[in-house]
Amino acid sequence: MDHILPWLLLKNIPGVGNHLFKRLIDRWDTPEFVLGLSVDDLMTVQGISRRIALDIHNNRSLPNAKKEINRARKHGIKILCMHDEDYPPLLKHLPDPPPVLYVYGNLKPSDMCVAIVGSRDATTYGATVTRKLAKDLAMHQVTIVSGMARGIDTSAHEGALEAKGRTIAVMGCGLEIVYPGENKNLFHNIAKENGAVISEFPMKARPEAYHFPLRNRIISGMSMGTIVVEAGPKSGSLITARLALEQDRHVFAVPGLINSQYSNGTHRLIKQGAKLIENAQDVLEDLGLFLNYHLHEHKNESVADELKKLSLPHLSVIEQSIWDNLKSEPQHIDELLVFLDITTAELSAELLQMELKGLVKQYPGKRFSKEESYG
Repeated sequence: MDHILPWLLLKNIPGVGNHLFKRLIDRWDTPEFVLGLSVDDLMTVQGISRRIALDIHNNRSLPNAKKEINRARKHGIKILCMHDEDYPPLLKHLPDPPPVLYVYGNLKPSDMCVAIVGSRDATTYGATVTRKLAKDLAMHQVTIVSGMARGIDTSAHEGALEAKGRTIAVMGCGLEIVYPGENKNLFHNIAKENGAVISEFPMKARPEAYHFPLRNRIISGMSMGTIVVEAGPKSGSLITARLALEQDRHVFAVPGLINSQYSNGTHRLIKQGAKLIENAQDVLEDLGLFLNYHLHEHKNESVADELKKLSLPHLSVIEQSIWDNLKSEPQHIDELLVFLDITTAELSAELLQMELKGLVKQYPGKRFSKEESYG
């Protein structure tokens, strides 16, 4: 865990938010290098003030960072950085990915995640539908992501656990705190049953109101799609749906009674273009998943071998061109650009879509390769 120390040192400097942290890492690759830079070098980065550059250069937070690492270790919590293999791959595509994640349990880079969110005041209908959706998706090797709040979130986690599948709870507080307190057993069961409880916040951080929109961007950001089951007109789950759209991910909505306040938000999402779903199959079909999940997760080698014989899914003209120029070994995005008549932004968007399809694997430093299953 000591490799995390420079990540915490840089993260804890006032003014170094997630956007600036990403710009620094994109340019210089490691926080160790950034912390050793001169003030003049740091001032060449967009959005950095002289005060922040001085604070980075004269960093004094070593004792606090060491205490945080020891506190996490004491509670059985791992701290991951963006360069760690188990860091959720889709999060790296956000403009403001969390530099570090606190993890109770286990994350897997092969997790194929779908988020399920909704009202804290779930109806019996909402809770039943959620549990069924989560259970069926988990049985198809989908990892269920939610926020461990009361209501829909709790039902989503419980449905996945009932199927003996994987589920990830993203918290709006530090992992030294269980919130809400009534979910203490669920908190520990998720970690013990091959899942994970995660947070970007320091161990002792309280569940402040402004934490939850930040938490929501992680829920949607690590998922291929977000399902909203019940949502009133001002539900926080609508924020998660909006973030999913901004992140170019799928948004699904479960219809409800037309005279129910808990259907107002979901029906509005459907009117705005979210896909109406009635069961897990609707989600699997829209994401084009089915057997692709088993390429990563299935424990039966004979099944995995058969799946590897499958041909590539249908590729667009540009996807085919990218695929033809990709190698089995990691290569920098600039190497691909030489062979393609598109911009860096367009190539990044195409690579994201191919990663969602399980065709491409991303590595630190904007490097990509063919996924092993197809390479």
